[in-house]
Amino acid sequence: MTSAPEFYTGAPVDPVDLRFREDFIAELWQTLRTGHVVLTAPRRTGKPSVMDYLRDHPESGFSVVSINVQDLTHPADFFQVLLDGFHDAHPEFVRDRLAAGWGLVSGVLEKIDTVAVGGFKLALRESDPDWDTNWRRHGDTLLARARNTGAPILFIIDEFPDMLLNLSRQDHGLLRGFLAWFRTQRQHPAPTRDSVRWLVGGSVNLAGTLDALGLVDLINDLEEVALPPLTDADVETFVADMLGGRDVPCDDDVPQRLIARLGRPIPFFMQMATQALYRLWKREQRRIAGTDVDAVFDAMIVGSAARTRLQHFHSRIRQYYIEPKDSTAHALLGNISVSESGLTRAILRQETERTLVDLGIAFPALERRQMFNELLLDLENDFYIVEVEEGLYDFASGVLKSWWRKYHA
Repeated sequence: MTSAPEFYTGAPVDPVDLRFREDFIAELWQTLRTGHVVLTAPRRTGKPSVMDYLRDHPESGFSVVSINVQDLTHPADFFQVLLDGFHDAHPEFVRDRLAAGWGLVSGVLEKIDTVAVGGFKLALRESDPDWDTNWRRHGDTLLARARNTGAPILFIIDEFPDMLLNLSRQDHGLLRGFLAWFRTQRQHPAPTRDSVRWLVGGSVNLAGTLDALGLVDLINDLEEVALPPLTDADVETFVADMLGGRDVPCDDDVPQRLIARLGRPIPFFMQMATQALYRLWKREQRRIAGTDVDAVFDAMIVGSAARTRLQHFHSRIRQYYIEPKDSTAHALLGNISVSESGLTRAILRQETERTLVDLGIAFPALERRQMFNELLLDLENDFYIVEVEEGLYDFASGVLKSWWRKYHA
């Protein structure tokens, strides 16, 4: 048996096994040389894996600090987690170059040898009883000291839109204040003269999120970079590596059947499907056929592993879409899921009108049209649907479409 990459059906792909992203990562580093970036990608398509690769294989002398902020609810939390992540990734840098003369951090470093795991963040939180009030001052000091070192530093902030939504629910004014502060820090000094870079990302569309809150002007300096979908050729190579690399005999139509069932090739489902085909071969010791691919996908739709991850796509609409977009989105997706190859814009508009009537909502015609256009754009930006041809919309993921049809149509 030849060497084959590991299957990854839970954690992000280890940087050593990341494939098909070499050109994208090279372009991303090139973009980061002159500006700040918002990285967009659907959930389960490999965004954390790309971020992990940037962290583990920095270029141009960057020190990389990578954090996830999905559950944070205040700017004070943000800076505590950022400093804690900085200390975890580069403890000597923090001790020797960042903390000297900065009482907040040097005092924490004196204490952490006497506290348990996670002591740095805990001691940092306790170092100032007024963190919630003083977050701007601590943030200014952190970035000023980072810049004064002269070392290039890349801060990677994952699930940034989730944190902003959390902030908006706590205090809309606080959210605006944080975003205004963050924009000022990104622009002064200008990126071409700044040693600090920011890469923010999330599986919820950042521009759409802030546009709904009336704050999109505070992030329009970020350069949006979309993680490109894998190609059919990438999927064929993936099948060859994962199955052929394990000496699993397959009929010639297996890769194309897998491509057809996937729709948009989400790596997580590619991993699950090829792992299931490999286990089938191990059990039955026979050649894998195209019909086996169908059986694997049908089982995947009803299996607990996929169902747990797919449920997020359904529940997140209630979390992020404000009525009447919430109910209308579910209605549109339900109708698309039972279609053979998608629905036209005109039909989706009719379904929107019907849903608004059922909800007892009587918007003026202009507002109804505007809401429909915004909703369709939201569903595209959040990777539910794709315009497969002019005026015709279908689910981006074949797996998600089959699951939605079974459980939510």
